[in-house]
Amino acid sequence: MRTPRVSAVRGPGLAPAAGRGGPGEELPASRPYETECHRMQYPVGPPTHPPMPAVPPPPPGQDAATGHFPLAEAARTASVAVLLIGPAGAGKTTVARHWADTRRVPTAHVSLDDVREWVRSGFADPQSGWNDHSEAQYRLARRTCGFAARNFLANGISCILDDAVFPDRPVVGLGGWKRHVGPGLLPVVLLPGLEVVLERNAERTGNRRLSDEEVARIHGRMAGWYGSGLPIIDNSQQDVATTARLLDEVVARSLTGR
Repeated sequence: MRTPRVSAVRGPGLAPAAGRGGPGEELPASRPYETECHRMQYPVGPPTHPPMPAVPPPPPGQDAATGHFPLAEAARTASVAVLLIGPAGAGKTTVARHWADTRRVPTAHVSLDDVREWVRSGFADPQSGWNDHSEAQYRLARRTCGFAARNFLANGISCILDDAVFPDRPVVGLGGWKRHVGPGLLPVVLLPGLEVVLERNAERTGNRRLSDEEVARIHGRMAGWYGSGLPIIDNSQQDVATTARLLDEVVARSLTGR
């Protein structure tokens, strides 16, 4: 008895095996399972892969290649004089002190309120009323701050000053600061929302704490800085460290003219 031959499953373009499926021999029809095996051995088309997740863009100011913040880095090493402007309770002194503490170059912090309170006996408290006496002491404190800032800069030490400078009052305006410090002074406005300012003012003690009415009046006048062209930082939802980093970015843009 002749044993029947079973043909092998062949891929496309392959020659029949020797002695099998030669001329004159009839091949049996492919069975379903043989066709499936064929597909598994010889897949059609390119291999498929799961899609790669999208890479999120870097945060604003961050270099995508290095992960650094070049503008902020430049601001931390430049020799500058910054004037931080804002109403009572804006966090000027706290932010200015933190900014000076964390820079990579020597930096001094000078607060006009601190200098004004160097006068112990005969101190003219502005809360008792703005008059010739309080204005004279303010002008003296501002000149002293400007003198200190110039001396710091002349000796390679940067400086940040803070004061409640009003946009609509020349006596306590920006012109006097530029006159005493120099034209290179970089003014930056720190202006959180009124609710935040009122909350921070309530935590103050002594003559630094103002009435809610006075805080609201000062805050309303500070809104005049909008449209002035000065950089404004709203730190209502920012902590001190984040606000200081935003200040770095503002200073760097001012230095590079961006």
